[in-house]
Amino acid sequence: MTQRLIIYARLMRLDRPIGIFLLLWPTLWALWIAGEGQPDLKILLIFLMGVVIMRSAGCAINDFADRDFDPHVQRTRHRPLAMKEIYPREAIALFVGLSLLAFGLVLLLNPLTIALSVIGAFLAGTYPFMKRYTRWPQMYLGAAFSWGVPMAFAAQIGSVPTTGWLLFAAAVLWTTVYDTFYAMVDREDDLRIGIKSTAVLFDDQDRLITGLMQGLVLLLLLWAGYREELGLYYYLGLGMATGFASYQQYLIRSREPANCFKAFLNNNAFGAVIFSGIVLHYLAM
Repeated sequence: MTQRLIIYARLMRLDRPIGIFLLLWPTLWALWIAGEGQPDLKILLIFLMGVVIMRSAGCAINDFADRDFDPHVQRTRHRPLAMKEIYPREAIALFVGLSLLAFGLVLLLNPLTIALSVIGAFLAGTYPFMKRYTRWPQMYLGAAFSWGVPMAFAAQIGSVPTTGWLLFAAAVLWTTVYDTFYAMVDREDDLRIGIKSTAVLFDDQDRLITGLMQGLVLLLLLWAGYREELGLYYYLGLGMATGFASYQQYLIRSREPANCFKAFLNNNAFGAVIFSGIVLHYLAM
């Protein structure tokens, strides 16, 4: 039983929490701005637990969808389903169980948040199959990963204002960027086995396009900050985030897989400094 639980933990990627953090940061941006620096504690705890649960559920359904591809990709060949350590039906059962648990948490919130959660669950459940049908699966992941933003505003204030949609758009583009870096690690394998991704689509224009997207992310965050009258600390955070974005472009300059993965990981710092700027702004008021 202990060995089985370890395998399930690996399936949920609990040993690699970077995905939890990347999912968490935009949600925290939204909760702190919607709550004007003092988000409701119950709502905060529900979203913290929801992020961990839904990221785990997403990993389970992702590995189910990719179970025939993962054995042929260097980075993923040791995942539990790729190594046939568990049955596909176990991954499905885990996804369903975790999704129901997350929905149970959402039922503690208002009707608008519950309605939005249905869309979020659909996005999370269908994303892993998008790489078969679209060359933009990273942007679809962006919508799934960023849906916590409108949900956070809905839970905190009962509506989703313009600022909420600006943050959502910024988070979608940001996710597209960092998941493109992630896909650049596997580009050669993906080309060989026919998987679609923005890394494959952008080809040798990847640096230019991701750089333009990063610029648009920062502009959207500037716009959101202006609308909410956020102060110096917020803009210092955006300045630091600009530095991290520039560093990521430096890392991917030669498209070496190891450095592309470092650029992906560096986005944890990008999200964290923006959140720090928001928190410090409200603390200084």
